[in-house]
Amino acid sequence: MQGSWLFLKVPQKGADITLASLILVQGNGMAAKVFADGEKIKDLPGSMGLGHLRYPTAGTSSTTEAQPMFVNSPHGLALTHNGNLVNAPELKRFLDQEAHRHINTDSDSEVMLNVFANELNDTGKARVNADDCFAAVSRTYDRCRGAWACIAMIAGFGLIAFRDRHGIRPLLLGSRVVAGQRDWMIASESVALQFFGCHSDDIVDLAPGEGVIISKGSAPDFRQIVPKLECTSKLDIFEHVYLSRPDSTIDGISVYASRRNMGLKLAKRIEEQLGPDAISEIDCVIPIPETANAASRTLAQTLGKELVDGFVKNRYIFRTFIMPNQKLRRAGVRRKLNAIESEFKGRNVLLVDDSIVRSETLKLQLKLKRLADQQIIRGTTSKEIVQMAREAGARKVIFASCSPPITQSELIAHHRSQSEIATEIGADEVIYQTLEDLEAAVSELSSKKRSFEVGVFTGKYTTLLDDGYLEHLDQIRGERKKKLKKKAADSTLNGDDLEKIVDAKLENKASNGHLATAERQQDAVEATTEAGETQDISLHNLNDHDR
Repeated sequence: MQGSWLFLKVPQKGADITLASLILVQGNGMAAKVFADGEKIKDLPGSMGLGHLRYPTAGTSSTTEAQPMFVNSPHGLALTHNGNLVNAPELKRFLDQEAHRHINTDSDSEVMLNVFANELNDTGKARVNADDCFAAVSRTYDRCRGAWACIAMIAGFGLIAFRDRHGIRPLLLGSRVVAGQRDWMIASESVALQFFGCHSDDIVDLAPGEGVIISKGSAPDFRQIVPKLECTSKLDIFEHVYLSRPDSTIDGISVYASRRNMGLKLAKRIEEQLGPDAISEIDCVIPIPETANAASRTLAQTLGKELVDGFVKNRYIFRTFIMPNQKLRRAGVRRKLNAIESEFKGRNVLLVDDSIVRSETLKLQLKLKRLADQQIIRGTTSKEIVQMAREAGARKVIFASCSPPITQSELIAHHRSQSEIATEIGADEVIYQTLEDLEAAVSELSSKKRSFEVGVFTGKYTTLLDDGYLEHLDQIRGERKKKLKKKAADSTLNGDDLEKIVDAKLENKASNGHLATAERQQDAVEATTEAGETQDISLHNLNDHDR
């Protein structure tokens, strides 16, 4: 995980605006560690700022790709970006051959920043106004294809935020009043705004294709950048399945309510697939915390089964799917959950998760269940955990997913039937939600007719993909893996050695109690760096000098 804050240092009263400067604080790891529990940013001056937490999508987990990203020209421009550009290779050629702008990373965010910067520079003005900025954003939309929610900061002017024409990624504006002054904030989730004191009545969603400018001392200036007739509402449905917090509201729909509705639909699917006799044999429903909690509650009520909190989640470990490689993901999952033995022993259980993505996650969950007859062994490697899952016996286990199969090439449902998936993960049976029911679970909660971006399940995306785009992403990730393997070999470290480094770091910090667990995944990232994934020494940030 990478965290960054970028602040605009305002010049003294009466000084020329060109004296404004930008201050960057960034680093890899959990936000509390990167920012030293706020100590590194609390005294920074300025009236505007950008913050960002990210995991790598297209690109790497190097600090060089941490956002906000910044370019000096024009005006001093910084940008945060949530999404993907499906025509990134084409845009890179344009930036190189026509705009003469250098791209330093594989990040889509750097591409988006430079395209916007180029369009803003075409105004030819020393100082821009709102019309100039919206016109530059409009031209950026004309060049870029994909999904995005962006916030940019222009030194000496203000903040500008804009959402893609399909509304695939969420973006919201909120306000609060402090000491008689109104503050404005923009975020990708409503809970982030509420945390800082924005009431729900003061929070609005940016519409698809809409932008807003906030300049100091002025009310927000909203503009429909793309005509409404050319826009659609196609929120990525995975925001409701997994990505967003349950207490978030997106485009007027409660994530918590949508997940409860998923549980209701899934219960009916289970009744159809299993029949009354098989359902009568189920002793209890156990959610995989925490995104499946709401759905599991409704599902258990509908089936008339006991809901049991059979897993305890380590709250000091963050989401394992965002870890940079499979070995670390598997190690992270092992430390993420612990089973309450009494809730599993001798019972037929129905496990419920938000989705079934990678097999190693499920193998661990099943291993924990099946080891309820034995003492849970901690500190073993992921390979030993899988072996224990094969050897341990258990009563009947059914695994239910709140979402349909995800069939991308590296994931478990690729070219596998449900029975084959069950065999792969060691379950007796696997049940998936249908895509139709998943969409209905969310759309039924809206007063308007809704459709969603479901390409993750169907392979048919709202934004048409260029030929070779997915291969382009695979190539980027493949080249990065090759570099890491070579550097690891050069430093005489193999995968097992990397795991030993991480475990050694954990043991050294064990005396710090929960802190050791909280820092476990940050140590994994640092160990990866020790194994060869180094930062670009030409790019510096505040944390480079504080280690």
